[in-house]
Amino acid sequence: MIETKTTMAREGDKVIAVLQRGWVVVGRYHQQGDLCSLSEAAVIRKWGTTKGLGEIASGGPISGATVLDPCPPVSFHMREAVMLMECDQNAWR
Repeated sequence: MIETKTTMAREGDKVIAVLQRGWVVVGRYHQQGDLCSLSEAAVIRKWGTTKGLGEIASGGPISGATVLDPCPPVSFHMREAVMLMECDQNAWR
């Protein structure tokens, strides 16, 4: 039997999900079993950073540089996530 693993991300927290095939999405994290979803989601089309993805995770979107394309909720199997990066919740309000 395969054991189901959960992430360290907390329910409802803002996270950046790097998914297979190069999709990078930000949203409020939810998980039910092996199915994950992001509500209030947006595809990050352009990071606009000089210090990588962690820069916007910790500091929020960079005005005039980060491009977010709002989208409907995004669902994915947890195995499709390359990485989940927890965001500074205050920076993403």
